[in-house]
Amino acid sequence: MPLSSDKIPHKMLSQDAYSTWLGIEILECEIGCCKVGMTIRKEMLNSMGKAHGGISYSLADTAFGFAANTHGKYAVSIETSINHIEALNEGDYIVAESVIESVKNRLGFNIVEVKRGEELVALFKGVVYRTQKDWE
Repeated sequence: MPLSSDKIPHKMLSQDAYSTWLGIEILECEIGCCKVGMTIRKEMLNSMGKAHGGISYSLADTAFGFAANTHGKYAVSIETSINHIEALNEGDYIVAESVIESVKNRLGFNIVEVKRGEELVALFKGVVYRTQKDWE
């Protein structure tokens, strides 16, 4: 039996060791949209004492993947990019919200905003390919 849209991201997170290690939590999810958050930890800092760029990228990518799969079919990214706008520090709590901007047959186009409070710290764009396999 297919899973409901809001349950798919929770199932995905339960099977995702990397996102779990990052400490990602699901804040909201519905069809075509997912919001996740996490706190920057010391082991996530680079040589300049700021969060490694891969951390905000990973959070955005997780939000992107979760949102893309809420339509009930397995969806995989085929292209992603990010613009880093502000540096992040240990202890910062960041939130990524992914919204599907457009869906064309098997392709979905997402924009993910990563914020620290109300401040935009990164902007991520992604293209997803939706398979015919149902989430169960």
